[in-house]
Amino acid sequence: MRGDPAGPHDWLDSDAGPVVRPYAVTGGRVQPTGATFDLLAFVVAKAPEGADSEVPLQPEHRRIVGLAQQPVSVADLAADLDLALGVVRVLLGDLLAAGLIALYEPPASAAHPHDDILKAVVNGLRAL
Repeated sequence: MRGDPAGPHDWLDSDAGPVVRPYAVTGGRVQPTGATFDLLAFVVAKAPEGADSEVPLQPEHRRIVGLAQQPVSVADLAADLDLALGVVRVLLGDLLAAGLIALYEPPASAAHPHDDILKAVVNGLRAL
């Protein structure tokens, strides 16, 4: 028997605080809607298009918008929020769909190093 109903609960860890599974934050979703988010992509908050547009946001959404007042990478957001990268990507998808953030992807490298250069690097490392 558990004892006092007002006592400790299974979802409260005295050292870590409330324990919530990541899928609870995203409503069970594991894929972002619409876009994919590269780790190095930069996110910047932007004002909603309509002055009256009120999008209901969870606390995690609000923190992302707050942190993204200055350009911030997806990886840094995940670290700052102390959330799994997959969870942050789902939340970013929500914010992008609502028009509350802008996403700037890093340019793709069109030129790959020549095989001879890669072989020389490997040989140099082996020589160490």
